[in-house]
Amino acid sequence: MSVEFKDYYATLGVARDASDTEIKKAFRKLARLYHPDIAKDKKTAEAKFKEINEAYEVLGEPAKRRRYDELGAHWQEGGPPPPPRARRAADGAYREYHFGGTGFSDFFEQFFGRGARAGDFGDLFREASRGAGAGGEAEFAMRGSDIEGDILVTLDEVLNGSLRTISLQHTDSRSGEVETETFKVRIPPGAQEGRRIRVPGKGEPGSNGAAAGDLFLRVRVAAHPDFRVRGSDLVHELDLAPWEAVLGTEVMVPSLAGRVKLRVPAGTNNGQQLRLRGLGLPAGADGHRGDLYVAVNVQLPEQISAEERELWERLSRVATFHPRGR
Repeated sequence: MSVEFKDYYATLGVARDASDTEIKKAFRKLARLYHPDIAKDKKTAEAKFKEINEAYEVLGEPAKRRRYDELGAHWQEGGPPPPPRARRAADGAYREYHFGGTGFSDFFEQFFGRGARAGDFGDLFREASRGAGAGGEAEFAMRGSDIEGDILVTLDEVLNGSLRTISLQHTDSRSGEVETETFKVRIPPGAQEGRRIRVPGKGEPGSNGAAAGDLFLRVRVAAHPDFRVRGSDLVHELDLAPWEAVLGTEVMVPSLAGRVKLRVPAGTNNGQQLRLRGLGLPAGADGHRGDLYVAVNVQLPEQISAEERELWERLSRVATFHPRGR
């Protein structure tokens, strides 16, 4: 099954030579419109956000971006690289698998994800069984291989859990028959990045009456315009004016429960992190949650008026603070 090339630069609306900062800004701008945790019309926004997140997942990481650029060049030169070989199942057939409802396209799964691949244990056991008796391979009952793939999970799902509808399509190389199975997958609260969710019996079918393998979906937490995920903690970047950092202030910051008030103490340094306890993600089965950290970024004005310059110059003359000493 061939896949369609995805133009991730067009998805984010940036040039191919865009800087990392420009890519990040473009993602945040679009995510604020379409992120399902934020958008008013969640159903309409969901499909669009999946495309945006997938594009940022690739272009937002330098190594993946370089690989993507090389891949695009191959496509333009006459065709994509050959897809991964379909895996041999326990019954001797080669099968190719494709997911629906996981939040990632076939293009991403094939070239940047784990992919809907099964293990090679079927080949190993089959080779070991050859010549084992009169029945040989035909009499060897073997459990089906496991299948792995990725599933996109939002922070709201990590916080509250959800029930997702997933479809798994497989094509038999011998008969050409295409079968699609649809089932429910429960995303438990606290499902962090990299966690594998096991769906029993949804892997490759076994041979000669043996059990089917399992399906394992690896959690990929969707990027969020307001937060970075750090284990069970969340990090929000807060821009402050110099006088706010020096004098202190009160600001409203986003959290998964809505906007909350934060007191910024006088004398807060650039890069300092202020903690809001219990506003992170689930950290265990007991319901304990991590924290929300607000990372301070003190911003300097790029342009100032004549009056502002006069005030800064006056401050420089009367200030007793000398960062490098006298």
